[in-house]
Amino acid sequence: QVQLVESGGGLVQAGGSLRLSCAASGSIVGINGMGWYRQAPGKQRELVAGISRGGSTNYADSVKGRFTISRDNAKNTVYLQMNSLKPEDTGVYYCNAAGRYLEVWGQGTLVTVSS
Repeated sequence: QVQLVESGGGLVQAGGSLRLSCAASGSIVGINGMGWYRQAPGKQRELVAGISRGGSTNYADSVKGRFTISRDNAKNTVYLQMNSLKPEDTGVYYCNAAGRYLEVWGQGTLVTVSS
């Protein structure tokens, strides 16, 4: 099994920055890619950014140029650096790990951006 523990959420003013962390433990050898999703109040969960085992990244159009996803393989941790935050970035951010035989979600961390 794989466990994901997120941290780094909080309250920030518009224009500010936050960095989210997601630490993976357990049977991580089966993980191919990891990503960050978010769910705003009353909306569906959406992909924010993803990173493959090889380091390829992809981003939602709404965060391109502002958010950066990265991974530290030695620490089995994925990060989401969020800059120039906007009120519409508010939501619960979930870490996801996926592989051929698994898909795991973290418990979520709340990000609130005030105007």
